[in-house]
Amino acid sequence: MSQTQNESHRSGRIGWLRAVVLGANDGTISVASLVVGVAASGALQSSVLLTGVAGLVAGAMPMAAGEYVSVQSQADTERADISREKQELGTQPEQELAELTAVYVNRGLDQPLARLVAEKLMSRDALGAHARDELGISEALRARPVQAALASAVSFAVGAIVPILAVLLAPSAWVTEVLSATALATLVILGGTAAYAGGASIVRGALRVSFWGALAMGLTAGVGRLFGTVI
Repeated sequence: MSQTQNESHRSGRIGWLRAVVLGANDGTISVASLVVGVAASGALQSSVLLTGVAGLVAGAMPMAAGEYVSVQSQADTERADISREKQELGTQPEQELAELTAVYVNRGLDQPLARLVAEKLMSRDALGAHARDELGISEALRARPVQAALASAVSFAVGAIVPILAVLLAPSAWVTEVLSATALATLVILGGTAAYAGGASIVRGALRVSFWGALAMGLTAGVGRLFGTVI
């Protein structure tokens, strides 16, 4: 007696996962780099902390706005394609049936079977079948601009809080060192978590994110020490 098993796929996570990981990484790297640069210049701890808070506020909203505009453009394109497909289904159903049949033929079915599958699917949900198999638009992967924008803003803020807390709690003489170590540890966790959720190599994901974070903080620290400007 056979049993049907429910398989867990990660493709449905791509939309929100991308926004969350990008936001958290950007929040940690951007604010940590900014604060490290200011700290390396010899600024007071209170000024360093203020810089971190300002970076959080200044970064979260542009992050959300940019993500919203980007994903909204994708959503507009999807809606236009679906609207056109709906109109064509109403005016030329036979041609649309032929197009869907051709899609299945290109995927390996013979002509009679491909037409039978197309007819069966179109009899249940013609627009859904064409959106999914002809246009490549599925419910799991559809663009959701508001969700993406909120995820980006919140995740940026969460990522930015890490270096701010490090500055707040670290001894004044060790702000740069504690901040750098804390930020790198956070990036390792973020990179590994994102890789795990996406089914990729955890080690590779962690190293990739932490490398670029370390490079960014190292460059800003160098600039801070070079100019030595006290805010």
